[in-house]
Amino acid sequence: MTTPTPSSSHVAEDTHGKLEKTHLRLGFVALSDVAPLVAAKVLEFGHSHGLTLELCRQPSWAAVRDKLLSGELDAAHALYGLVYGVQLGIGGPQADMAVLLVLNRNGQGITLSNRLTQAVKEHGSLKAGLASLNRVPVFAQTFPTGTHAMWLYYWLAAQGVHPLRDIQSVVIPPPQMVDALAEDKLDGFCAGEPWHAVAEARRAGKTAIATSDIWPGHPEKVLACRRDFVSLYPNTARALVQTMLEACRWVDTREHRSEISAWLAKPEVLNVPREVIEPRLVGIYEGAQFAKPPLAMSFFDGGKVNYPRLSDGEWFLAQYRRWNLLRDGDSAGDAAIAAGINQTSLYREAAALCDVEIPEETRVDVLFDGQTWGGNAGK
Repeated sequence: MTTPTPSSSHVAEDTHGKLEKTHLRLGFVALSDVAPLVAAKVLEFGHSHGLTLELCRQPSWAAVRDKLLSGELDAAHALYGLVYGVQLGIGGPQADMAVLLVLNRNGQGITLSNRLTQAVKEHGSLKAGLASLNRVPVFAQTFPTGTHAMWLYYWLAAQGVHPLRDIQSVVIPPPQMVDALAEDKLDGFCAGEPWHAVAEARRAGKTAIATSDIWPGHPEKVLACRRDFVSLYPNTARALVQTMLEACRWVDTREHRSEISAWLAKPEVLNVPREVIEPRLVGIYEGAQFAKPPLAMSFFDGGKVNYPRLSDGEWFLAQYRRWNLLRDGDSAGDAAIAAGINQTSLYREAAALCDVEIPEETRVDVLFDGQTWGGNAGK
């Protein structure tokens, strides 16, 4: 999914001036929530803003991190928590990072092996089911400070399972998780779709919970870059946010999700059959046993999805302290950390140019264990 690099003499303009850079390399990992980037490339939403996009599939989130830091990638589809981890120096080498916008909410899950699924059913709880295995259970997530690690830890802890003492947590790239589950190397994993659907299609495991049941409307993937990309190329960064807002708005309809599924299925993107990708991308979870239907992955919802709200970022900081990734201390400075990462001013400029409404800054959410979250500013 590459395009020729435009000549250096070609400099486009937006309403705020010439673009400093017109050819952008965007990284991604093989997950269904890369749909906005794929739509932006397939439909060339960037052209109307003077941008040519090149999509670059990466084998893991660590590779995304490394290539963002080296400058080989200009921006990337990234785990929200990856950006915060790198900023804090606990997710790899420290670097000042930026979240340009949120690409999606919801759409992830936790899958258990067939053996553990049956043990939970027989013993009545996850904790008892794990104890019946008579060994240290192994769960996979995708990056130590990433969203999947945090959803997994939160879910386990709410059921009396300590994620740092009672299980072994390992990092595996999402496309490798189903094989590891099928080979009995894992008892469960947390990742994005389509890998839960793939696990069920291969009868390797069962989806135990969708992450929208843990935190309805939770933030998930973001468009990330180094912060100096924004300072060096402010017009380009604004044009990129405009481009991705238009792509998110396009993908958010059911008809277009069905259409983009065919592109996601291609070998250079997910390399998974369309009939496995499409149902959960449009919100159909056939075969999975849920108390209530999961919320569908959301990409736009009138702009409510995409605003990089500071409290969303602060939640990850709170979880890092909870799990000893950060030293426990005063969280009063968390809003300032989030304000440095989340490019709200840039987003507001781009959203205004795209006629996208800005949602309320303050939002209080209720998680599945009854805990509420609205960020430190909302406490």
